[in-house]
Amino acid sequence: MSDNGFKDKAKGAVDKAKGKVKEEYGKATDNASKQVEGKKDQLKGEAKKKVGEVKDKFNKGDEK
Repeated sequence: MSDNGFKDKAKGAVDKAKGKVKEEYGKATDNASKQVEGKKDQLKGEAKKKVGEVKDKFNKGDEK
C-alpha cells in the first residue's frame, strides 16, 4: 500500500490552513493582495487534497 495519497492530502490541508490565515490577516490589515494570496493557497490546497483522494482510489483499485 502506498501513502502517496495521504501525503498529498496532508500537504493540501496545510496549504488550506496557511491560506486561511493569510486571508484573515489580509482582512484584518485591509490588505487585498494578502486576501487574494490566501484564497489562492486555499485553492491550491484543495487541489492537492483532491489529487490525494484520486491516488487513494487508484491504489485501492490495485489492491483488489
